[in-house]
Amino acid sequence: MDWLQTVIIAIVEGLTEFLPVSSTGHMIIAQNLLGVPQGDPFVHAFTFIIQFGAILSVVCLYWHRFFQYDHSPAPAGSTLFQKLKHKFRFYWLLIVGVIPAVVIGLLAKKSGLLDWLLDSVEVVAIMLVLGGVFMLYCDKLFNKGSENNKVNERRAFMIGLYQCISVIPGVSRSMATIVGGMAQNLTRRRAAKFSFFLAVPTMAGATLLDLLDLMKEDTAWATTHNITMLILGCVIAFIVALLAMKWFVDYLTKYGFKAFGIYRIVVGSIIIILLLTGHSLAMVD
Repeated sequence: MDWLQTVIIAIVEGLTEFLPVSSTGHMIIAQNLLGVPQGDPFVHAFTFIIQFGAILSVVCLYWHRFFQYDHSPAPAGSTLFQKLKHKFRFYWLLIVGVIPAVVIGLLAKKSGLLDWLLDSVEVVAIMLVLGGVFMLYCDKLFNKGSENNKVNERRAFMIGLYQCISVIPGVSRSMATIVGGMAQNLTRRRAAKFSFFLAVPTMAGATLLDLLDLMKEDTAWATTHNITMLILGCVIAFIVALLAMKWFVDYLTKYGFKAFGIYRIVVGSIIIILLLTGHSLAMVD
């Protein structure tokens, strides 16, 4: 990967990480358009690692949530575990929510399914269209949330199950978790914020696994150039995501998913037509 490819892909990641359009899917499309070689272990790792760079913007924007604990006393007679759950409830809910992704993600990675999906622009295009059609109607189906409903252990776990669907590129982790929250009768705003929070441990784990896998492989990838590209990609994705995130929460609260659904259908349909007519997505050979 060269400098221009890195900058463009990082901008795409930062813009799409929190939008329900699939950041991974858009990065795969961008890589194909820019002629980035698919199937390369470093490219796979780069795709996940810069997502963690974007996710760190959540910690920056909502730092007061990540560095807090409940000062109120736990109910009388609580065990030590219950007291810890009460004091650090925010972190406990994130742990509960991330458990399904840990199990499914490890299985997908060990089976080789994840690497195969990351190389398939066809899968991305199909899932963009299917997800787009769903998003045209999901506001009517799930927009029944109440401000009185908050995230509890059951809701956190269910949202985590929805998140597992996003192992398929083109689905969108953001869409899956927000819809999962709305299906648990959370408001769009509350579901979106918990989706952002849950992304932090999820992507931290995915990044750690990819780094460990890279270190197990031939370390010839660890050139000064590649490491510089990783750092540059993370920084750019962080800055762009920070700017895009708050806008998305406000837009989603007011207008819902419909515009994103139309966008997904258009982009996915164009890619499918190009592939069916024998055209390559690569602008650079």
